[in-house]
Amino acid sequence: MAAPTAYSLVATDLDGTLLRADDTLSDRSLAALARVAAAGARHLVVTGRPAPRVRPLLDDLGSTGLAVCGQGAQVYDARADRLLWSVTLDRELAETALGKIEAEVGQVYAAVDQDGVDGLTLIEPGYLMPHPTLPAVRVGRRDDLWSAPISKVLLRHPYLSDDELASTARGVVGSLATVTMSGPGTVELQPRGITKATGLALAADHLGLGPERTIAFGDMPNDIPMFDWAAHGVAMANAHPELKAVADEVTLSNEDDGIAVVLERLFPQGDF
Repeated sequence: MAAPTAYSLVATDLDGTLLRADDTLSDRSLAALARVAAAGARHLVVTGRPAPRVRPLLDDLGSTGLAVCGQGAQVYDARADRLLWSVTLDRELAETALGKIEAEVGQVYAAVDQDGVDGLTLIEPGYLMPHPTLPAVRVGRRDDLWSAPISKVLLRHPYLSDDELASTARGVVGSLATVTMSGPGTVELQPRGITKATGLALAADHLGLGPERTIAFGDMPNDIPMFDWAAHGVAMANAHPELKAVADEVTLSNEDDGIAVVLERLFPQGDF
């Protein structure tokens, strides 16, 4: 059945967007996504979280389809529990980029997400996880971060703000990696040229869909490429000012079911 609205694809970020602060999904959000499915449209999670950290949430959503993970570096097939596509960050380039950043701002603390459906999140001494509910393995020294292929590096600074750290990193990293900011305490290095739009475009093409009928929801600057790709971008009330500035619409916060408010308008009951 064709969707009764202009949108056949709903792309949602997770943290600060679809998820509440306690990493749960509200009943209202689940009901709104059920309307999307009943209308014949598709829902894609598009998140900075790596595939292993997304799998339990897909179970909560009842999703056995695709998800875009790792800031677009991974397209994950939940039904088969495998990556349809993935790009890794060269570890030597990552080390070089870290050195350039530390030459400008002093010591930073780093973590990495390993590639693969069973990849670990490794954190060096001094790094504090921005999401304490997410599992991570603390290693003894930075060199241990590079023990296996990685999809990205996560950075924190003792006193610089995320905006300050991201701005400095962009200025010195150059072509070594893409710098993005995906949440409080989360500045990241990812493979050069890879963004959420990269993964979303691949996943949408796999589903036979395109940007012209896609609506996207997000809250941080890492969602800007996704908004640029999609026909309509909706920022949460709690979104970073950079994302609000390019959004087509601003909805309520993630705590106030902002996604559901929009989807209930676009997919009213009784139209399918």
